[in-house]
Amino acid sequence: MTYLDFETPIEELETELTKLKEVASKSKVDLTDKIKELESHIDDKTRDIYSKLTAWQRVQVSRHPERPYTLAYINSVTNNTFMELHGDRTVGDDKAMVGGFGDVDGQTVMFIGQQKGINTKMRQIRRFGMANPEGYRKALRLMKLAEKFNKPIVTFIDTPGAYPGLEAEERGQGEAIARNLLEMVQLKVPVICIIIGEGASGGALGIGIGDKVLMLENTWYSVISPESCSSILWRSWSFKEQAAEALKLTSHDMSENGLIDGIIPEPLGGAHRHHEEIFATVKEEILKHLKILNKIKPETRIDQRIEKFSAMGVVHDITE
Repeated sequence: MTYLDFETPIEELETELTKLKEVASKSKVDLTDKIKELESHIDDKTRDIYSKLTAWQRVQVSRHPERPYTLAYINSVTNNTFMELHGDRTVGDDKAMVGGFGDVDGQTVMFIGQQKGINTKMRQIRRFGMANPEGYRKALRLMKLAEKFNKPIVTFIDTPGAYPGLEAEERGQGEAIARNLLEMVQLKVPVICIIIGEGASGGALGIGIGDKVLMLENTWYSVISPESCSSILWRSWSFKEQAAEALKLTSHDMSENGLIDGIIPEPLGGAHRHHEEIFATVKEEILKHLKILNKIKPETRIDQRIEKFSAMGVVHDITE
């Protein structure tokens, strides 16, 4: 288990618990009561720490290396029935963006999302989840395919941003993302967007227009990362904690500002500690919202989608 800097008290207690269990297994002394007491203490300490996380600490949790990524969610939710589809039919197949059909309790769903990679080699291949223009064009192709067969769409967002390379700009990074925004808002099928980790800038927004936009509890969604914001305003990354607070990027901030439709609670200690539990919770949320959205007429869904996103950032100056 990898521990974050603010998790030091938890690490110390869990180290003590491991030693206690080793003693119990090697000796004939019954330490069951002490083990249970220590486990309870660990839960209390974890609950206390995670109930008071700062914005920057939530950013750290969202980036935890043991946190499940898109393909892990898809394979669990679909019970390994996921069939990945490749290519944008123009340039190539972007490994940072994955997508395909999967079965969720008898219902076929198109899943799309950024995949960061589970080890060093795969992270390089997938560019840490930063998609090129062909990644967004592949996503749009799959969305149109889902619309053609009248299948709902679920997107998993987890990216530090769209790929910033020169070749991405030459192939039309901005246009590809803008095209997705235009097309997604007009899709006739239900669209659910779930932020499972980092939701940075247009890279996240490129697959983030939906009827329901949900965030896991310890994730963030913002036009810019705290580090980049700090480097622009203070010419240094040293003020990233202040930037994180000012950006109002946590799930609770986004909910309070009416920019998302709901928060998915994470298990005690974060999604990285209990994969199966968060998989089950996400699946339950998907089925719950699809049941509601499937009953709404396509035209009504589109109107509601347009109205929701058009209202964001609008200020009405009411004078007497």
